[in-house]
Amino acid sequence: MNLRLLLFHFLFLSSIISSAQKKLWKPIDGTATKETRALFSNLHKLSGNHILFGHQHATEYGHGWQGDEDRSDVKSVTGSHPAVIGIDFSGLSGRPANEIEKTKNSLRKTIEDTYNRGGLITISWHFINPVSPGGFYWVDTVSKPAVKYIIPGAEAHDKYKQILSTVCDLVKSCKGKDGKTVPMIFRPYHEFDGDWFWWGRSHCTIDEFKTLWRFTVAYMRDSLQVHNLLYAFSPDNKFNSEADFLERYPGNEWVDMVGMDDYGNFGRGGKYDLEAGYKKLKILSDYAKKSGKLAAFTETGLESIPDSNWWTGKLLATLKRPGLQLSYVLVWRNDTRSATHYYAPFPGHSSVPDFLEFYKDPYTLFEKDIIALYK
Repeated sequence: MNLRLLLFHFLFLSSIISSAQKKLWKPIDGTATKETRALFSNLHKLSGNHILFGHQHATEYGHGWQGDEDRSDVKSVTGSHPAVIGIDFSGLSGRPANEIEKTKNSLRKTIEDTYNRGGLITISWHFINPVSPGGFYWVDTVSKPAVKYIIPGAEAHDKYKQILSTVCDLVKSCKGKDGKTVPMIFRPYHEFDGDWFWWGRSHCTIDEFKTLWRFTVAYMRDSLQVHNLLYAFSPDNKFNSEADFLERYPGNEWVDMVGMDDYGNFGRGGKYDLEAGYKKLKILSDYAKKSGKLAAFTETGLESIPDSNWWTGKLLATLKRPGLQLSYVLVWRNDTRSATHYYAPFPGHSSVPDFLEFYKDPYTLFEKDIIALYK
């Protein structure tokens, strides 16, 4: 075989592989909105050389303040909001109807404002136990293992469908100034490999969890016609192999993004194991690449940030290690009243100089750095 023929075969095979990969990289919702498909594609492209920075509840409240217009602690330090704003659907069930309506209106404003500025919304769901007291946590004395009660055929299944209807009413109602429905990343049932939530590992079987996940996606997408969500699967950091990570994975047809929450390896309680944290991020990143999924570091942080070099010396140093391709990293919230419960710096905090270096690094993207995420 001559050189020209070899080159032809190489280019032909490369085009087939490229075409196959292109087909693989798409949302699980075949009728997703144009903007949602663009978000999926753009997050994939950006993750090759960058990572978006996120903060939970960043614009709703912060250290010592609440409800101020166009404010975040991150913006007060850097001049830009985070690229990713985390919100929560906890207040959409288990409360009086008028309170749920107020919560929907407040969340809608946060979602639409973020989209209009060019930022991205990711949704966690600290879901109040729908069949017993105890809230979203597992409380031995009162909590019931709700998963088996709300899956199809179970006694509280209709109640769960009503809750999902409330959630989807909000999701579908969020419109930007351009008239488009706002794309978002939905991350239900997170940290399911721990036991602290009622949907945790000890409180439902593998099959029950997978059934709940698949029903939730199918009902929202196919029955309630929600087409502006990407669905994220994120355990805590209990896994040490791909097989562990995928133990409760519902299947590639039910997930758009894989991630993990990891505080333990990044300084919680003064303990670090950055090598373990990196290896776990590599497991999910590698899986995302081969399965056509997005990957993200869905939650992390160091409470009170006592290590003034944490941003560049610990977090960024890990994120920039070889082989990681992550869409975003999100740190947890800054409580409005607590003197110690915060995960992003505010003016005057000792980690501000290091956070500014983190902000200036070309690898990290904040809201001001994003252009046309939905086009």
